Amino acid sequence: MSSQREFEFRPRDFARIRELIHTHAGISLGEGKSEMVYSRVARRLRATGLGSFTEYLALIERDAGEFEELVNALTTNLTAFFREAHHFATLGSLLQQQIARGPVTLWSAACSTGEEAYSMAITAIEALGDQATQVSILASDLDTRAVRVAELGVYPLERASALGEDRLKRFFLKGTGARAGQVRVRPEVRQLLRFRPMNLIAPDWPVRGPLDAIFCRNAMIYFDKPTQRRILERFHPLLHPKGLLFAGHSESFGHCADLFQARGNTVYAPVGAGASER
Repeated sequence: MSSQREFEFRPRDFARIRELIHTHAGISLGEGKSEMVYSRVARRLRATGLGSFTEYLALIERDAGEFEELVNALTTNLTAFFREAHHFATLGSLLQQQIARGPVTLWSAACSTGEEAYSMAITAIEALGDQATQVSILASDLDTRAVRVAELGVYPLERASALGEDRLKRFFLKGTGARAGQVRVRPEVRQLLRFRPMNLIAPDWPVRGPLDAIFCRNAMIYFDKPTQRRILERFHPLLHPKGLLFAGHSESFGHCADLFQARGNTVYAPVGAGASER
């Protein structure tokens, strides 16, 4: 297969990319991901005009901007509005309970292009009405390009059509003219959110507790078990004692039962006191 490739891609090139992406982003690439890595990184070689993986590896080790492009290329952004709908039903009930204590803070820790975070905001408005202005949502992602898309809040109409006509009318503005076929999230939804790039394995997070919910869905699958545990150890004290952690449909935190206990379908509560009471 290598003879058919545009660029030579040696096992040591793959090994070095695996090492760099694990060290700097926590992403654990299995041995079977070689073809995926070649396909995605080859696009960066073309974009930079380089002729070999050797040259590209030298570039990313001296150019932080291009390393960011590499991380973006290797990050998969598969998302949708109200994906795993049962989570948002649970979130709505949680919000109605927690709002009695005062302002509510949520974190979408792997927000991708924003659909999850906006779904959280819509849930808050539907569950709390006028009190939704007391909800603050931090939305972050490792992929800087995805965060820029999320901040814009503009999506193809077909991506939002599954929301149903009532939600579309209430929470989105339909584009006209050059914007026909697109929708934009309404300002009253957008005002509940703030977006920023964030690396979950960075030594410091610009996040303060107590948080009423953390959505970290379909991100842990990229990390090995030790990295997952380190992240969960940092989530734990940030959560309010009655807060919840929402995981992806293929993720399980049974190996961290001393930190989180199951409270439903891929929903977890912190074990012990966690953060202090408000």
